[in-house]
Amino acid sequence: MATIVSANGKANEFNAAMLLAPFRALGRAMVALAEASPQMRALDRLSRLNDEDLAARGLTREGEVRRILGGAAAL
Repeated sequence: MATIVSANGKANEFNAAMLLAPFRALGRAMVALAEASPQMRALDRLSRLNDEDLAARGLTREGEVRRILGGAAAL
């Protein structure tokens, strides 16, 4: 018969990180889903443009945010 013994003796102690791990994983998954959305990608492209580039195209940052987000921009 074989027995397994923990070398550090802490195998049975409560670990808060283990309790929080599912919540952290869920949070990371939600962020990944949000970042993958077409709206978020469009907002990322918009953030890379400076105001002069937008003005040259006849656009404003506020107007583009409203266009990209639609009704959600009012929230």
